[in-house]
Amino acid sequence: MSSADIWQQFGVAPRTRLPFVVSGCLVLMCVAGGLWWTGSITPNIRWRIDSFFLTAHVDDNGVLSTRAWIELENQAISPFTITDISMAIPGLRLLPPEDTQDDPAKFTVRGDDSETVIRRIVITDCAAVPHEPQPIRFTYRTWLVSGTSEVVLDPWQMTVGERRVPVAWQRALAGTVCNKAVSGEF
Repeated sequence: MSSADIWQQFGVAPRTRLPFVVSGCLVLMCVAGGLWWTGSITPNIRWRIDSFFLTAHVDDNGVLSTRAWIELENQAISPFTITDISMAIPGLRLLPPEDTQDDPAKFTVRGDDSETVIRRIVITDCAAVPHEPQPIRFTYRTWLVSGTSEVVLDPWQMTVGERRVPVAWQRALAGTVCNKAVSGEF
């Protein structure tokens, strides 16, 4: 039995197969595009760390750290759950959350909404923090898929003399916290 015989059983002539195949492909592409647009396949997230709230904290062991306010804005309509945030940046170490109500390990961001989480970052070596932008890795789950993605945050604007210059976010964060620690502001 050939494919022509199968098509003939459904009453489709051999010359009319092409429109069915093309329309089927178009329907599949529209469904995939719709799922992509809603954020069901890959979340559409805008990340930001607010530099306004950065403080320097030195504990009893001499460990320098800060609390970073990480804002996640869901720019799609499908909710997603962040199950992990991590980074591998020399000179910085992101501590795991305490998994309390104020510091949840997992949290969900509804569609067209935003959430802010606070994570503690330890500065292990101020000079070792790279000048090139480095990514933050996040693990997410939507109702359809789970995955991991890396995000490079927008550069911060630092004032040098009378000019504002872009500086990699992690370098600006470390510089701000390290300067506060040695200036006695904390």
